[in-house]
Amino acid sequence: MWTEDGHVNDQHTVALLGTGTMGAGMARNILSAGLPLRVWNRTRSKAEPLADAGALVAGTAAEAVQGADVVITMLFDVDAVVAALNEARDGLAPGTVLLQQSTVGVEGTSTLEALAQELGMVFVDAPVLGTKKPAEDGALVVLASGPPDALDLCAPVFEAIGSRTVRLGEAGEASRLKLVTNSWVLTVLEGVAEALTFARCLDLDPALFLEAVNGGAMDSPYVQLKGAAMLSGDFTPAAFGLDAAVKDAALMLTAARSVDGEVPIVEIAHRYLVAASKAGHGDEDMTAIFTAH
Repeated sequence: MWTEDGHVNDQHTVALLGTGTMGAGMARNILSAGLPLRVWNRTRSKAEPLADAGALVAGTAAEAVQGADVVITMLFDVDAVVAALNEARDGLAPGTVLLQQSTVGVEGTSTLEALAQELGMVFVDAPVLGTKKPAEDGALVVLASGPPDALDLCAPVFEAIGSRTVRLGEAGEASRLKLVTNSWVLTVLEGVAEALTFARCLDLDPALFLEAVNGGAMDSPYVQLKGAAMLSGDFTPAAFGLDAAVKDAALMLTAARSVDGEVPIVEIAHRYLVAASKAGHGDEDMTAIFTAH
């Protein structure tokens, strides 16, 4: 690719399928790193603002991936990724790296690895830790697994979107670790909601819980952030949606049951998340789990 000043740009071309809550911020950081980027989103209006930042906004998934060395998928679930790749297949070249960064669980990762093989792609499993703000700040933690050469090829992308990359072994390990880390997120989320509810049951101001743990060994920025959001009753989606948390919790339960494992706190959190979703909070922030207690 030639730059405007007539020099050759030897950076690999990247295609990003999915410019929603996470993908939009990732795209801007990829562009800021100087990587040629093509983007596609099923709702085109969500991708169009990226044109001003230098991205080529494609009308179809096949157009987006044509000539790309690395194809990133950052979509809601495995079905969305499968649909996007099937739509893109006519534009894919053999040997293109599929950098799969959606949270799809163990079974979903196996499905996508098989599809990548069918499409002649090299599969990299690299979900991320973090939500909208870290995605915008280029501060995600990338969990990367797959062939070492492919991970090396993707390294400029990892550096652009993240503050740190944890390299693992064969593809699939990263998605398994993502489920483990997400189980901890749900443990803290459910724990805070339960503590605030328990305080209220004991005729205490729930805010006293946050005051009591503030700055101590039991505290964390996440405890204070989520606790304050729950008490405010403002569940405007700011980081991670409740229905996305329902989906991820179900992936954890499926993975645990497949190996006869037990994740009882995740089971409880899933029950409350589903209840909150059924009560109409699915499009709100996952702190709306508090409404079901």
